[in-house]
Amino acid sequence: MALIKKIKGITPQFGKGIYLAENSTVIGDVVIGNNCSIWFNSVIRGDVNSIRIGNKVNIQDGAVIHCTYKTAATFIGNNVSVGHNALVHGCKIKDNVLIGMGSIVMDGAVVESNSIIAAGAVVLEGAHVESGSIYAGIPAKKVKQLNEEQTNRLIEGIANNYVMYSSWFSEDN
Repeated sequence: MALIKKIKGITPQFGKGIYLAENSTVIGDVVIGNNCSIWFNSVIRGDVNSIRIGNKVNIQDGAVIHCTYKTAATFIGNNVSVGHNALVHGCKIKDNVLIGMGSIVMDGAVVESNSIIAAGAVVLEGAHVESGSIYAGIPAKKVKQLNEEQTNRLIEGIANNYVMYSSWFSEDN
C-alpha cells in the first residue's frame, strides 16, 4: 500500500480512477485529479507548499514532485507524463506535456502546453518553455518545433498508454 501521509493537518486528496504503486509516497497538501497513476518509488511531497495535479497524469518510477517553502508551489496540468527519475520542483507544467526521463524542471519555470522536455534536460529557475516545442540540454534550450503527429504520438500516446498500464495493476491477477 502506498504511503499517504498527513502533515500539518492536511491530508492528500485523490480523484477517481487513481493507481498508487505500493511504494509510492504522497504527503501533505497534494490534490490529484482523475485517472492518474503514481508509480513505483515516486514521491509527491506537499509538505512546504501545495502541489496540484490535473487529470490523466502519470508520475513514473522514481520521479520526485516537490515545492519551495512559501515561494513556489507546484502545478501540473492535465494529460502530463513525468518520466522516470524526473524532478519537478516549484514550477508550472501546463496541459499536454511530456517531461522526459531524468530531466529537471526548477522553481518558477513555466512549461507551456503541447511541449516536451527531453530526457536529461535541465529547465532552469524562472525559464519559460514555448508551447509546441521540444527543449533539450543543460540548460534546456528550444531544439525543435513539434508537429501534430509528434504531439499525438509522444504526448497523447504516452499519457493514454499509462492509463492502460495502470489498469493492468488494478486488475485481480
